[in-house]
Amino acid sequence: MLPQAKEEQLGELATKLRRRVIDTLWHAQAGHPGGSLSAAEIMATLFFEVMNVDPNDPTYEDRDRFILSKGHAAPIYYVTLQERGFFAEDVLATYDCLDSCLQGHPDTKAPGVDVPSGSLGQGLSVGLGLALGARLKKKDLRVYVLLGDGELQEGQNWEAAMFAPNYQLDNVTAIIDYNKVQLMGPVGHIMEIEPLAAKWEAFNWNVIEIDGHNPAEIADACKEAARTKDRPTVIIAHTVKGKGVSFMENQASWHSGLVTDEVREKALAELGEEVAC
Repeated sequence: MLPQAKEEQLGELATKLRRRVIDTLWHAQAGHPGGSLSAAEIMATLFFEVMNVDPNDPTYEDRDRFILSKGHAAPIYYVTLQERGFFAEDVLATYDCLDSCLQGHPDTKAPGVDVPSGSLGQGLSVGLGLALGARLKKKDLRVYVLLGDGELQEGQNWEAAMFAPNYQLDNVTAIIDYNKVQLMGPVGHIMEIEPLAAKWEAFNWNVIEIDGHNPAEIADACKEAARTKDRPTVIIAHTVKGKGVSFMENQASWHSGLVTDEVREKALAELGEEVAC
């Protein structure tokens, strides 16, 4: 269990990351707020509590690996990396600019990004390759893959779901940001993925369901995953699309959307920050 003070600290950090996402998207006038805001506690807990990473040596061989399979949520990835110290704050202002290291989807030019995000549905397969390679090299590291719920409609994920237990890859943890809303509407209306836990259990994964906005539950689930032997773990993190900004919550229209001056002011006010005139 996380100490209460640590849990509160991570919760406050998640709110700060949400504010940074809004500012980053406002500055770029482009990007995906909904799925970035839903993953704030997950990213804060992974990078500030769970994962073994070193901002001063981003490529050291024994670090844990992270893959953002839902690559359109790059803003939450970038603001987390910046807050963790991987690059300077002013770099965020270059997000989505030509020749910037912070492209619309993650690229390895950005310090701290291990794997570029390709088409939806590819990240888990890449993560399993890294996990298998680490085991063959006898490296004591873990691979974390953050998946979107909509991308579970892609068949490649289920090939990967078969592969991992077959090779007993217990050094990989998949985390599903289960906010239940994708680009065009509710996930269940477009292509139902339930019963989700039962599907993963049928593939012989260790399945943990949590509140994806509770840092203590996220940290405890990751610890359980690390203790689980001979099979991989999937954490189904129930979240809210656009979490923290009331008019974005559960709205497919904010999967991507333009953060205007007015939107920024309203969003930051809800997130506890006044906008300077």
